[in-house]
Amino acid sequence: MSEYQYVTKDTLEKLKAELQHLKGVERPAASKAIAEAREKGDLKENAEYDAAKEAQGLLEAKIAHLEGSMSTIRVIDEASIDTSKVSILTNVTLTNLSNKKQVTYKIVSEQEADLKAGKISVTSPIGKGILGKLVGETAEVQAPAGVLKFKIDNISA
Repeated sequence: MSEYQYVTKDTLEKLKAELQHLKGVERPAASKAIAEAREKGDLKENAEYDAAKEAQGLLEAKIAHLEGSMSTIRVIDEASIDTSKVSILTNVTLTNLSNKKQVTYKIVSEQEADLKAGKISVTSPIGKGILGKLVGETAEVQAPAGVLKFKIDNISA
């Protein structure tokens, strides 16, 4: 993973809202579940207590991961994107040279990646392979299925 994660302002707001929900809603609910389970008696044989403690541990791990992730985020202004070469937040039209199929992807951060929506991560094999390429250049991408060759047809914001 790269040193920084580049995201849009919208994605940062979604991550902040998720973190706030985890801390403000989920964490108190987990504490309440532990307290209720504790009231039910012997903790050595209390499966409900064990499950509540485990759920709390998973929740705290998720919060810690999200906080760590957010500490490396850099917000990118979509208006300042350089479309002379493939970079994060650019829309790229590619032609697969083996089957001549044309596809368009938006290059995004790992958090925003959604293949069904045409958004691929800058750290994915295709994202890494086409990053920095200019229109007309050919990119060789090492994918799990082997080496794929793509021609860069268009780059836009």
